[in-house]
Amino acid sequence: MGIKELLKREITQQDLLNYFNASIEYLHLPINIDGCVFNYRGINVIFIEKDLSNYKKRKTILHELAHIELSQLEQRDKDLLALHTKEYEDEADEYIKKILNEIN
Repeated sequence: MGIKELLKREITQQDLLNYFNASIEYLHLPINIDGCVFNYRGINVIFIEKDLSNYKKRKTILHELAHIELSQLEQRDKDLLALHTKEYEDEADEYIKKILNEIN
């Protein structure tokens, strides 16, 4: 179960959130941050900027789910996070593009 099944409408967003033990919170984030995800005691929490358009919210949720599916939250070494942030962001974006190309 994963993002591919979500995009193919074989599962719902809630199904995938349950599978990833994740939840989504909508709130005001610092400027230029559309979303972020972190794991706290085995629970993945996705924060999404509440004032985004519905399209941008969905796109950002997919991006944050990609971080989870790619196990990037487990890969991060807190001391080196700043050095790998762009790499993780690019990898998540490319992963979503790859899935969209596969299903279209």
